[in-house]
Amino acid sequence: MDKTPIIEVKDISKRFGNTQALKKVSMRVHSGEVMGLIGENGSGKSTLGSIISGNLKADEGSMLLHGEKYAPQNSFVASENGVAMIVQEQGTIETITVGANIFAGREGKFVKGGILNRRQLNIEALSLLEKIGVHDIRPEELTNNLSFEDRKLVEVARAFHREPDLFIVDETTTALPQKGREILYSLIKKIKEMGKAVIFITHDIDELIMVCDKVTILKDGSYVTELQKSEMDPSLIKSLMVGREISDEYYRSDSDYDDSKEYSPALIAKNLSTDRLKNVSLEIRNGEILGLVGLSDCGMHELGKALIGYYKDLKGSVAKANGVKITNTNVAIKEKIAYVSKDRDSESLLLSASIKNNINLPYLDSLSKFGFYITQSSENKHASFWSKKLDVKCSHISQPVLELSGGNKQKVVLAKWLGNESEIFILDCPTRGIDVGVKESIYHMLVDLKNQGKAILMISEELAEIIGMSDRILTMKDGELTHEFLRDPDLEESDIIKYMI
Repeated sequence: MDKTPIIEVKDISKRFGNTQALKKVSMRVHSGEVMGLIGENGSGKSTLGSIISGNLKADEGSMLLHGEKYAPQNSFVASENGVAMIVQEQGTIETITVGANIFAGREGKFVKGGILNRRQLNIEALSLLEKIGVHDIRPEELTNNLSFEDRKLVEVARAFHREPDLFIVDETTTALPQKGREILYSLIKKIKEMGKAVIFITHDIDELIMVCDKVTILKDGSYVTELQKSEMDPSLIKSLMVGREISDEYYRSDSDYDDSKEYSPALIAKNLSTDRLKNVSLEIRNGEILGLVGLSDCGMHELGKALIGYYKDLKGSVAKANGVKITNTNVAIKEKIAYVSKDRDSESLLLSASIKNNINLPYLDSLSKFGFYITQSSENKHASFWSKKLDVKCSHISQPVLELSGGNKQKVVLAKWLGNESEIFILDCPTRGIDVGVKESIYHMLVDLKNQGKAILMISEELAEIIGMSDRILTMKDGELTHEFLRDPDLEESDIIKYMI
């Protein structure tokens, strides 16, 4: 192994306003290594990756790439130097084609005589997609038409245009179905075998241990330690990153379905059909957590949106138990139905807006006086209460949401709906891309909501989460519901999988 690190960061510091995101962090990644990077939400992982990839500039410190001074002005310059990063949230431009996204910033190679040769661009884009193992995405297709998961695969293809010397993966696997994860794992293995390097940012400790050779742990923007493969014990990693013991059993303590309790209907869907859904009917009940699980393309994410009136061409009906029909999203909000999207940045938040404005948005009518006047003090009071209750780590409630970590963004989303006094919660992958500490607090919150008699639908691709948290479980395949399970201590993942595949 070459003794010169592929990347070396020395005493890197970064501040966002009053928030110290990184404090003199140093790290080395060598040829043929997969370095894990883990820590709580807000620990600085993504910030460090973004500095290395040219998406952000450090306030202090220095970097060496292959032993040479390295200070990229932007991500394009970093890419030209062999450094590529896939970000946690959406990193594609929705209004252009897949091919144009893959070669964004490099279109010049297809221009002759001032004319862009789109045919050649699409040929090369298709070749690159197939090279990484993606065979069902067409370069000519508008990116906006793709699912969140397929857009992430487009980002992977773009990153591999030049087979980077350093590949930075930021929580990408949480956005991918199993097939997509296998594609990414295969590419990471290939990079390692080529003598290049990977920085793998994740909150999934089992995945970290499986994929990585070493792990660097950050806490509150500071370096904690580096562990070798042989030292990667899940309990040790959790305690180092969180600063306290985290139980492996953070799901519900009760293990049986309570058939003595009468779960009254809260939301009733009948014969829902779209281009992805086929005659789906279900009930979400008060005081119950209903789990919905399947492969990513089974239609469960579309079902979540259908229940809040998102689709104009929806066939069938969605209604509250009181008879009010949910015909669009405005009605859903008025009827106290909360929706948390898997695609957090695009569909659950206004990134450029403040924490305060995001939390207050669905509650503005309740804050108004005389039907039109809202005082600044009432806005500040409402947003401050809920940001503190959800423990959103921020410098102040006027801070833009885009500056927050993934986990703290998710807290803002939940604060928004809790603050709106929601009665029905439709949660699509609510623990995606968040650390074990925040995940534990969200599970406790769901149990509290259940005990308050709220109705909860939790959509998830994680079987352990679904089994651990649900009263009832519905499986889905090819746009149809295939089976129902009741909470049972003997229920195994293998029992469920056969109804998903």
